[in-house]
Amino acid sequence: MILNYVGLKEISGSLIVLDGVEGASYEEVVDIKLGDGTYRKGRIVEIEGDRVVVQVFEGTRSISLDDTKVKLSGHPMEISLSPEILGRVFNGSGEPIDHLGKVFPQKRMNINGTPINPISRVYPQNYINTGISSIDTLSTLIRGQKLPIFSSSGMKHNELAVQIARQAKLSEGEGNKLAIVFAAMGVKNDVAEYFRRKFDESGVIERVVMYLNLSNDPVIERILTPRCALTTAEYLAFELNMHVLVIMTDMTSYAEALREFSSSKGEIPGRKGYPGYLYSDFASLYERAGMVKGKTGSVTQIPILTMPNDDITHPVPDLTGYITEGQIVLDRAIDRKGYYPPISILPSLSRLMKDGIGEGFTRADHPELANQLFASYAKVQDARALASVIGEEDLSPIDKLYINFGKAFEKQFINQGFNENRPIEESLELGWRLLSSLPRSELDRVSDETLNKYYIEDKELLERKNKADLIKLSVEDEDTDDDIDDIEDTEN
Repeated sequence: MILNYVGLKEISGSLIVLDGVEGASYEEVVDIKLGDGTYRKGRIVEIEGDRVVVQVFEGTRSISLDDTKVKLSGHPMEISLSPEILGRVFNGSGEPIDHLGKVFPQKRMNINGTPINPISRVYPQNYINTGISSIDTLSTLIRGQKLPIFSSSGMKHNELAVQIARQAKLSEGEGNKLAIVFAAMGVKNDVAEYFRRKFDESGVIERVVMYLNLSNDPVIERILTPRCALTTAEYLAFELNMHVLVIMTDMTSYAEALREFSSSKGEIPGRKGYPGYLYSDFASLYERAGMVKGKTGSVTQIPILTMPNDDITHPVPDLTGYITEGQIVLDRAIDRKGYYPPISILPSLSRLMKDGIGEGFTRADHPELANQLFASYAKVQDARALASVIGEEDLSPIDKLYINFGKAFEKQFINQGFNENRPIEESLELGWRLLSSLPRSELDRVSDETLNKYYIEDKELLERKNKADLIKLSVEDEDTDDDIDDIEDTEN
């Protein structure tokens, strides 16, 4: 029997407290009727005997202690899902905001998800091509993986998110079943409009489902946004057998909303004021990525977070790094040089790439090439550190070669146009051309057989190819600068 509970015990921030409630369940959705006849939604977040604490999605303004009526629904929060959600735009709580009407559901699913039995998980393999050399070659994204991007305030992570969503595709011969679920949390109106416009202009909007929580939306809605997005991804993957890439930005905004919510409940804070359960809360989101036995679909996650004060030991990136399988780190020093995307190679890694690259996946030489590029670029940092002490003129000839290799690597390999979509073969060939500028004796991470096949001995041919690349890159840089200027104007 459904009862209406009249009157409230207490109002605190976005929370209301009721006494004498029987049969309530944690995470249960409630309908709240105000004295003026309007309705709001809430969910039960705490139960102590017959006292329940309800989180109000739209806030508690104008709610009265005396004449407010609360009705329990008997079920947790659910969203409506059907194949027609592709191409649609929703707010953070799953309500359509694209003026195309409501979704007529084939299924309604609990946004909190269903835990995946570890025994039924399939080990992730097969890569997703992003068209970005520094990711595809050195920190390869594997289907079913969770690979976060660590950024900082003012960096070009929004542009990178759009480029990945626009260019991501499956490997050859696997069809075009890749769908994108894009969740933005706490973004400004102009940034949200930028996301919508770029997806529409690029023609990928038909395979994208967007969840947009704006900075002026209720903070509580920010906590629901990633859960709605991941539930949508699970539906597309495990009900419709699609491969789904979930991009969530910005997880720091989500964590701050969780901190505000925890504070309003009077919970004892942990590091930096975040709740002590931040780790398990993140895990409840990130662990929803993966593949399941008997299902052909998969859920792959790219959470994006900004590191406060560029601090990678901050609780948000720190805990995210514990749960996920690697990270892509954006570097402010590379960004100052004008290179896009400003990916820092050495701290970036993908722990699952070893099982999704090489023969049968990308190309047989990929693992050796990636190892050698990492090793050679690490020596570049050593040479630069030495040059800062004794001066570049006094370096040994081999150190000078590494200095030049580092400049070319950043200019030609890391740097690429915002609209440039590089096939994996082109990225691998570019890597070999750069390595061929070093003496063959320095390439100690590659077998002689592989060197015989890919190392370019003809230095005149190598120089002509590098010049052609630089001419091509200079033209693309002009296009990229125009795009970035448009983006910065939009954000400003």
